[in-house]
Amino acid sequence: MPSRLRVPLGYLAAAALLVLARPSARSLLLGLLPALCGAGVRLWAAGHIEKTRALATGGPYAHTRNPLYLGSVLMALGLAVASASPWCVALVVLYLAAFYPAVMREEAAFLRSRFPAEYQAWAAAVPVFVPRLAPGGPRATRFSWARVRANREWRALAGLSAAVALLFLRNRWGV
Repeated sequence: MPSRLRVPLGYLAAAALLVLARPSARSLLLGLLPALCGAGVRLWAAGHIEKTRALATGGPYAHTRNPLYLGSVLMALGLAVASASPWCVALVVLYLAAFYPAVMREEAAFLRSRFPAEYQAWAAAVPVFVPRLAPGGPRATRFSWARVRANREWRALAGLSAAVALLFLRNRWGV
């Protein structure tokens, strides 16, 4: 599936998740933990990345080459669990399987061509997606709140907050 459809179809999938959701207090609590962990990973990663200008290798990038996607996956799966709907879980898994492997391959090809020597050393020591426990590879970048702001990571946090609030309202008042 073309990666240019990832964001628009992501909004559509999120809307479908909210319609299909049947959250309970228990499912909201169970889903909140992975969703918050995902938001934390995304925030940490956003503080290390300078898109297209430098290869991020510090912080979460020393554990996985795709921490932003890992964080997004954790957030999406957390929301799917919070929804308490097998249809939502299936929708999220289908969406992630349709887009993320291809997007990660495209991004790897871009980084490999843009930063050939640095990428080779980093990719040899750091896994593509499932994080390693101990950091590996070169760790040249340091966290910066200015980068978090520049990367507009507030949007992911706002989206997660809105989704959790809507699921809570759906549970509380059947909205």
